Amino acid sequence: MTEQKQELKAGQTALVTGGSGFLGRAIVRQLLDKGLKVRVLCRKDYPDLIEAGCQIFKGEISDAVLVDKAVQGCDMVFHTAAKAGVEEPYSEYERINYRGTLNVLDACRKHGVSRLVYTSSPSVVFAHGDVEGLDESMPYPDHYDAYYPQTKSMAEKEVLKSNSDKLATVALRPHLIWGPGDTNLGPRLVSRARAGRLKFVGDGQNKVDTVYIDNAADAHLLAAERLYTGSAIAGKAYFITNADPRPISEITNLIIGAAGCAPVTATISPKVAWFIGLCCEFVYKTFKLQGEPPITRWVAGELSTAHWFDISAARRDLGYEPRISIEEGINRLSEYYKKQ
Repeated sequence: MTEQKQELKAGQTALVTGGSGFLGRAIVRQLLDKGLKVRVLCRKDYPDLIEAGCQIFKGEISDAVLVDKAVQGCDMVFHTAAKAGVEEPYSEYERINYRGTLNVLDACRKHGVSRLVYTSSPSVVFAHGDVEGLDESMPYPDHYDAYYPQTKSMAEKEVLKSNSDKLATVALRPHLIWGPGDTNLGPRLVSRARAGRLKFVGDGQNKVDTVYIDNAADAHLLAAERLYTGSAIAGKAYFITNADPRPISEITNLIIGAAGCAPVTATISPKVAWFIGLCCEFVYKTFKLQGEPPITRWVAGELSTAHWFDISAARRDLGYEPRISIEEGINRLSEYYKKQ
């Protein structure tokens, strides 16, 4: 049985932090389709968002004054802005992912915003080893091997802890979002495949969950509709996936195949990948190299283990059901690449 809904209505005002990003844009489109007034906090002007009717607040989420202005007068906030990757120093991840989230929470409380939907990550509960069919009862680990999951975990805890009788909060954990317009996962896979540098860590049979972009956006709007003070979802976190775990080799080859790349079969031992990651981290840190290392220990571990989840809670509490299958998503991705 799903939670009671409070429909998103035309005329309401929503802020989407990181609204120029892959997920942010998908949420913005769905909000505009429902007739909401949409504000976007992003680092530069985007003519297409302005043309679509969005109000732009230009700057970083770490700017408390800017965040305060963007939040004032909003009915709800979707906080998707984050620093991803593995190449930046800890201070950058803490500034954006953690302190930026504190700015959003402070502004929501100050201006009486009643609902905040936070985009978290399943990596906040990743420890070492396989994750197969587990649910939100998974505990936070005692240690993180990368700054991104560490600071996202810090932020998620603050968001959930801030749930109150005035501000209702919820955290969504979408896993490996992909689809047309992707600026991260898909392009990285395709560029490496075209350069002949894409290999599977291990035999490629470890199963992973992914989520198609429209499904991930659906979950955010469904959460907003069911989020109010005292609601069943307030103060909770939810995994969001396509509920269709596939071997990492299969889903990878489907995604790069949509871009016209040949299937990848090359593999590398997990132990060798971990050691190379260690060496890369040492070299990049010692010589202060710019950019992202080819691989890190954390990435090696992620690529060689199973990560798929039980989304029963999202189905029950959010009314979430992935409406775009992986096959349909791949067809759409293929058409997208043909037009590029």
